[in-house]
Amino acid sequence: METPTKTALVLAAQAGDQKAFEALVDVYQRELLVHCYRMLGSFHDAEDLVQETLLRAWEKRTTLTSPGAYRGWLYRIATNLCLDKLRRVPRRSLPPDTHPMSDPNGPVPPHLREPIWLEPFPDDLLADQRSDPQDRAESREQTTLAFLIALQHLTPTQRAVLLLREVLSWEAREVAEWLNLSVPAVNSALQRARRAMQQHNVASQALMAPPSLRIQELLDRYVALWEQADIPGFVALLREDAWFTMPPRPVWYQGRAAIATMLATSIFTPGRQRRLLPTRANGCPAFGLYQREAGAEVLELIGLVVLSVEGEQIASLVAFLDLSSLSSFALPPILPHVFEDA
Repeated sequence: METPTKTALVLAAQAGDQKAFEALVDVYQRELLVHCYRMLGSFHDAEDLVQETLLRAWEKRTTLTSPGAYRGWLYRIATNLCLDKLRRVPRRSLPPDTHPMSDPNGPVPPHLREPIWLEPFPDDLLADQRSDPQDRAESREQTTLAFLIALQHLTPTQRAVLLLREVLSWEAREVAEWLNLSVPAVNSALQRARRAMQQHNVASQALMAPPSLRIQELLDRYVALWEQADIPGFVALLREDAWFTMPPRPVWYQGRAAIATMLATSIFTPGRQRRLLPTRANGCPAFGLYQREAGAEVLELIGLVVLSVEGEQIASLVAFLDLSSLSSFALPPILPHVFEDA
């Protein structure tokens, strides 16, 4: 949005023009959603916080003294609302970060319903497709599940400082003012956050990924082998140290042998039909998981699996089984069953 147009909208909104306010904040809603998601690890909480941010912005619209600083003002409101939220809720993560490795021969425990798990984020909402390709790649990299897990190990203030300074490139003096900190305190928090992220080995998946054609060949094999329940073929696509988890079930398995055993005993059981529907989440390939039990007429959506690809192999699979966390994805609840020819 050109600055004169934005300034005119800000002034009109401050004067009480609801339509001007809606036109103004529409420009920023998507990026605020991504920011709140990175802060909170929950898509639904991020949606709620963005709406609360816009409500606060409308209520306090007359307090903004510099129309040119409107975007930063919104980020200040959103970040402080996220910090307030984080003081009241436990950090979110995934089972490999919170529970011991599971026995593939043991029973699968029931869902843990507490809001402690990371939620997936649809790539369709991640970045404006008109933006620079490098910006889109960085945005995808900074919402991978590995990046989010590492963020969860930072204090809320360190998380806010890292995102505002390093991901969004705001000046230290601006961040200090927004968070009621000194500039030295902001710089110190940033250094501690950087060290913590390095300790969690957050690497660039964009640098590790093979060319897109080879990725697609790998994904095509993945779909075919999953739908055929070909366990030996499927695990051959995995890195030797690959891991598989299924939140909100507090389980995870590592290594080809353990994953093969789990698939044979818990997932690829006789009488079921499986389908995968491609999508993207958290900057990575993802698939809607569909399953039909024996005698059923349709395949039902049971989850979303997000893959991490390193080199020419799959490094991790996160199957999100809480359907309420998938409402933002364009995945139909059922697929028709196609009967095979006799």
